Amino acid sequence: MAVKPVHEVISGTYALEQNYPNPLNPSTTIEFAIDQTQVVKLAVFDILGREVSSLVNESIPAGTYEVNFDASGLPSGVYLYRLNLSNSVATRMMTLTK
Repeated sequence: MAVKPVHEVISGTYALEQNYPNPLNPSTTIEFAIDQTQVVKLAVFDILGREVSSLVNESIPAGTYEVNFDASGLPSGVYLYRLNLSNSVATRMMTLTK
């Protein structure tokens, strides 16, 4: 999965935005921002907590990024996506409708 830079500079924080569109069918865009170069893990989980997709798992520089998530192989339902950073974790929910 390719992570696409949107902006290069952000100030002093991190963010995990709500995906769009939501509900999704079958793909969506997830945007996140980090304030320093670090290892970023962005993954999608089913409602039982099982990881269904790893979207990002690499060291990236500070900035704002977009990742496209294609859920065409998954059943309809509620999913969580989680951003893990070296000192922070953020989670949001999305709904897949087919």
